Amino acid sequence: MPYELIGSIGVGMILLAFLLNLVRWLSERHPAYLLLNFAGAGLACWYAWAGGAIPFVVLEGIWCLAALIKFGSVVTRKTAPQP
Repeated sequence: MPYELIGSIGVGMILLAFLLNLVRWLSERHPAYLLLNFAGAGLACWYAWAGGAIPFVVLEGIWCLAALIKFGSVVTRKTAPQP
């Protein structure tokens, strides 16, 4: 699979999450929104790494990590027993 296709899929996933949030189909806390951002940023980060674009590796890597951390907190909150 060409590098450009992988990067394009990643960026497309991020943009899809953004669009779905703009039209209010997904909130920032919805697991699907967070997973789209996590996977998309991960693919974009890999593409940036393969292309040697280190500033974008940092940007997409932090984006990916932030989405993963937020996803973990959302899932943990939903599965935690309510007092």
